[in-house]
Amino acid sequence: MIPNPWMILGAILVAVSVYFYGHHKGWDERDAEMQAEIAVKNEESRVKEQELAKQLNEQSSKLLEANNAITEKQSSLDRAIRAGRVRLPSTSCVQTNGNTPVASGNSNQAASESDTETLRLIAQIAADGDKAINQLNACIDAYQAVMEKSNGKR
Repeated sequence: MIPNPWMILGAILVAVSVYFYGHHKGWDERDAEMQAEIAVKNEESRVKEQELAKQLNEQSSKLLEANNAITEKQSSLDRAIRAGRVRLPSTSCVQTNGNTPVASGNSNQAASESDTETLRLIAQIAADGDKAINQLNACIDAYQAVMEKSNGKR
């Protein structure tokens, strides 16, 4: 008995259709599983981002407080300089030639104003350095916090 060619073609068509239907269903199931996993990972990421944002805000608050303390310290030092309570050490070992003429006028006042301005500039440089150090330390702390959250504690 010779099989009917239409029956063979029908059987092949059914087998191929079943294969592709199963493949399509499997792919749909895989997509649904991946979407569920992505949703879970996104939620974990949101929680981690919120924690990191909270930590960074805390770091920013600490930096702001430290900079305010430096500004207050600088302003009090500036007031002390203007009031004359802070002075540069005088040079008491200046050797001059006996033939050197003595300058007339208000050289002490000019020197005093110069010393005051020098002290103010030194105080400004020190305050700028303190602020830069605080900013660097805050940046390092924030980086370490992010690394610990991202990579987990090792």
